[in-house]
Amino acid sequence: MMHFIDDIDDVLQEKLARYIRLKQRLDTHGGWPLYHDGALDVSCTVKAYYALKAAGDSPDAPHMRRAREALLSRGGAAKSNVFTRILLAMFGQVPWRAAPYVPVEIMLFPRWAPFHLDKVSYWARATMVPLFILCSMKAQARNPRKIGIPELFVTPPDEERHYFATTTFISKLFLVLDKVGRACDPLMPASLRRKAIKRAEEWFLPRLNGDDGLGAIFPPMVNALEAMVLLGYAKDHPARATCLKSLQKLIVHRDDGTAFCQPCVSPVWDTGWAAMALLRASPDAATQDAVTRALEWLAPLQELELKGDWAVQAPDVPPGGWAFQYANAYYPDLDDTAVVAGLLHVAVRGTPREGMYRDRIERAADWLIGMQSDNGGFAAFDRNNTHYHINEIPFADHGAMLDPPTEDVSGRVLAFLGVIDRPQDKPAIERCIAYLRGTQLPDGSYWGRWGTNYIYGTWSVLAGLALVGEDMQQPWIRRSVQWLMAKQHADGGWGETNDTYFDAQLRGTNGGASTAHSTAWALLGLFAAGEHASDAARRGIQWLLDHQQPPGEMEADLWYHPSFNAPGFPRVFFLKYHGYTAYFPLWALTRYRQLLARSQPAQ
Repeated sequence: MMHFIDDIDDVLQEKLARYIRLKQRLDTHGGWPLYHDGALDVSCTVKAYYALKAAGDSPDAPHMRRAREALLSRGGAAKSNVFTRILLAMFGQVPWRAAPYVPVEIMLFPRWAPFHLDKVSYWARATMVPLFILCSMKAQARNPRKIGIPELFVTPPDEERHYFATTTFISKLFLVLDKVGRACDPLMPASLRRKAIKRAEEWFLPRLNGDDGLGAIFPPMVNALEAMVLLGYAKDHPARATCLKSLQKLIVHRDDGTAFCQPCVSPVWDTGWAAMALLRASPDAATQDAVTRALEWLAPLQELELKGDWAVQAPDVPPGGWAFQYANAYYPDLDDTAVVAGLLHVAVRGTPREGMYRDRIERAADWLIGMQSDNGGFAAFDRNNTHYHINEIPFADHGAMLDPPTEDVSGRVLAFLGVIDRPQDKPAIERCIAYLRGTQLPDGSYWGRWGTNYIYGTWSVLAGLALVGEDMQQPWIRRSVQWLMAKQHADGGWGETNDTYFDAQLRGTNGGASTAHSTAWALLGLFAAGEHASDAARRGIQWLLDHQQPPGEMEADLWYHPSFNAPGFPRVFFLKYHGYTAYFPLWALTRYRQLLARSQPAQ
């Protein structure tokens, strides 16, 4: 981005470069993975190599040579994904035909068209609109130091004829349409293009979201900034300056002289789970004061006024959700809303403070019910976002264009609806249970869209089923319980690799290595099913006790592990929630203590 707009902070650049060098896997494949201990990812490695070369690393340096050899042996930079090839086209490293044809005139499509903004996920929508401008205007990076990477191509980019892979009839049809559109583009009336660009500006400017950024995630922020630069916004223009600030806020400067840029931040999510873990962990005043302050911070962040993009599919539903980040008013999400509203309900139920939050809890419940998809499940941000043909277009090779209902979010919403126990929610609960019965895999496990992976998904579903009062001894539910038990390691813990998003046969496994977050999720799933007295539960708890780090060591994370524990987009980018190995183990230990105490005979 700094090289695109010719605003290079050399001090920051070196900090970022140091971090990128540290993440290269010279001990194995020589490239960069998407997550700790992952395989080489071509797109990630192309971008890392290009970034380091832009930062001044010589292509003859051993680490650069090793990365280049690894890339060339895998087909080179031409095998990058669509977003990487768009970046390379903007930097003049590949012809624009290497990128899909995405004209800004898409902004003018009617809602009934096969492709429309309302038919894709929020993150795709926010990312694409400024990208339409960049692609239609064939943006060229300023690239003041004229850095290129021709050495990363097996076939010269202008001679390469296989940038797009097609495997289905629909994908082949879309590729034909792509070529037709590209051929007709020079005939596009200039007035129509100006109108479409104006429509795109009018869409993303109101959603810039202050210094929390467009969509509150990195890709839309950087695309919006670059689009504004291309459109001639002055450096001191308030929209451009604020957008830049939103990007700068994502940068973490570390004590070791490195820096990295987060894709987003997760304060609402982390605060909700941390407060949930602390709520029953200790009765001391300091702990309960922390919970109270968390509730007071969370409550006003509920969006009660603005109807965001979600309202297209739920126009009559009053707003009532929480976002994932500090602020993201257009895009509250169901997962955070269920966690925060459930926390509020449990924390104040039966106390003098209950009246303070009752209206907020009811608004959240009404919003969640209104966002239930027709198939009975719940998605993250939208309702009925199931236009699966869109995943076949050339632009969608990352497979993350949609936001359909998922098992983990559905389990979380189900848990909240069970906790508040409103009679009017019974039909929605029954439909959600039916959805979950239909999505269960034959071995009893559930896929985890927003956490790694089947252990996370299975826990989420079991917790929801238990809290709505389902009979946890039903055979179909017992299959999930038995699956969790079968995946326990000999040392008593559980672990799961992100490789499961590429190979489902690996589900529930991690090469025998146990991690605190997976162990906590598995235990919470077993507890939901009434298995707190089982040998599996006892051994899992013992693993957590044995692997907690000593006081004073890694104080910010008492069960630290370097593994990533969630996908951003499965198979495209992954996340490490640093809090997961603190608050989930704490919650599992606290819950175990509660359940054991309840099961002890009265003295």
